[in-house]
Amino acid sequence: MGIVAGVDSSAEHTRIVVCDADSGAVLNQGHAEHPPERDDPQSWLVSLGKAAADGQLADVAAIGVSAQQQGLLPLDDTGSPVSAALLGNDRRMESAAADLVDALGGREPWAHAVGAVPQAGHPVTKLRWLARNDPDAAARTAELLQPHDWLVWQLLGRPARRTTDRGEASGTGYWSAATGAYRPDLVALALGRQAALPDVLAPAEPAGRTPEGIWISAGTGETMAAALGLGLEPGDAVISLGASGSVFAVHHEALIDPTGTITSYADATGLHLPVVRTLNATRVLRGTADMLGTDLDGLSERALESTPGASGLVLLPYLEGEQTPDLPHAAGSLHGLRRESMQPEHLARAAAEGMLCGLVDALDVLRGRGVQVRRVFLLGQAAGLPAVQAAAPNLLGARVVVPQPADYSALGAARQAAWVLSGAARPPRWPEAEAEVFDPDDQLAVGQAVRQQYATVREEAHPGAFTAGAGAPPGIRNDAYAGADGGYGGEPGAYGGDLGTYSGDSGTYAGEAGALGGQHGGYGGPGGPGGPGDTLGGQVGGYGGADGTFGGAGGAFGG
Repeated sequence: MGIVAGVDSSAEHTRIVVCDADSGAVLNQGHAEHPPERDDPQSWLVSLGKAAADGQLADVAAIGVSAQQQGLLPLDDTGSPVSAALLGNDRRMESAAADLVDALGGREPWAHAVGAVPQAGHPVTKLRWLARNDPDAAARTAELLQPHDWLVWQLLGRPARRTTDRGEASGTGYWSAATGAYRPDLVALALGRQAALPDVLAPAEPAGRTPEGIWISAGTGETMAAALGLGLEPGDAVISLGASGSVFAVHHEALIDPTGTITSYADATGLHLPVVRTLNATRVLRGTADMLGTDLDGLSERALESTPGASGLVLLPYLEGEQTPDLPHAAGSLHGLRRESMQPEHLARAAAEGMLCGLVDALDVLRGRGVQVRRVFLLGQAAGLPAVQAAAPNLLGARVVVPQPADYSALGAARQAAWVLSGAARPPRWPEAEAEVFDPDDQLAVGQAVRQQYATVREEAHPGAFTAGAGAPPGIRNDAYAGADGGYGGEPGAYGGDLGTYSGDSGTYAGEAGALGGQHGGYGGPGGPGGPGDTLGGQVGGYGGADGTFGGAGGAFGG
């Protein structure tokens, strides 16, 4: 079928991958940093030229473009920028976001209108900021593009028609993934006037040909391109472990969340990518590592010296406040301190479990809205830590996939270019990303008990932090592994049911002497995993008691 290229223009650099259109095999690559003036769109073209300086694009039949998301290029009626590009990571717009929310009557009207509540990063918020802070530039604004739109336009020779794709459009704050249509009234609300908007192309629709005859695909934003590069399908979710965290999944329909917890993006294939964000991910591990005088690798080694449950320690990881749940003024907190638990390895383990449980809260918001999750892809530096890999499958209750490092956004752009060449109804089948795979093991029930302990502590510390409207996490997974006679329990309940594997008078993980229940045990009675002194149990320990939440005759994990 030929050779294709994917171009990823991130906030810092341009990367090119050249692939065989049929097999997806990588044939060539290029890379260049952006010049220092990164808010000048010409700098993106300069780095693209440098990345292709060794002839990377010489023989390609089609090119796909992904780029940093939620940047805004306001152009005048000649197609020239009226100001420097307003980039996605520009935090000056926070007050403008709050202003826009109020202008439409609150969060719910925005969620129904475009599937998102304005944040500082949204282009619609940048329009309001521009109108308030540079009225001359706002008055000259005639049309609006985002970085990938602008690069595609440049590659095509600046034709009269400007284009975008549904994935990129869904992040603007003035296009709805649910309706597939723009809301020009929201552009006017933000800018004070109308502006021309690019045509939204269908997933496999080309934007056109370059003057040299090379096909240019629709392109998309970096997140959507990475999903395409990873080969995500319905049932797949991604947890991205940056300093903050994001969780998204492939779903068959847009999700409208009146609370704004879920942002409803479109993907690059015709499906949807609902996203939930947290403010605290790897920053929790780095902060704990600093406390212990080590680095991330050292923290992971320490955490593996502890056991699931961290000797009863629970760390609520809200170091920067939190977005999911909505706790902007919260602080992190450590619970369950006892003399025996005050050891470095237990703190390290609590940090890893707390970070992951916070992200499971976000994932469960999606699960609570009917999103099926069979595999979870972990991305980011922390995904490679053995302690994270050991804890994640049993806390998430799903298979965990840790892909090998690669530029999946550029690969996804290349795959989209191959799709244009093929003319097929679906993207070409390329090999799955090389990855390590981790499945839940015989400690699954213990992991879910740790998850429940975290949920209980979170609710005690921050009552009502989750609301039903946001798809409150259930605390214990009860769908993916459930069944009438086993799994996570029988028909009546999460870990219950007359014949449930984890329930019954003498069930493996329940009953009077069960590991996760019992007459007096916190997470177990005298016959639990380790008797009276066990990490998750003990005669009078933890969160149990005769009627305790996690044990006893009426306990959630008791028989």
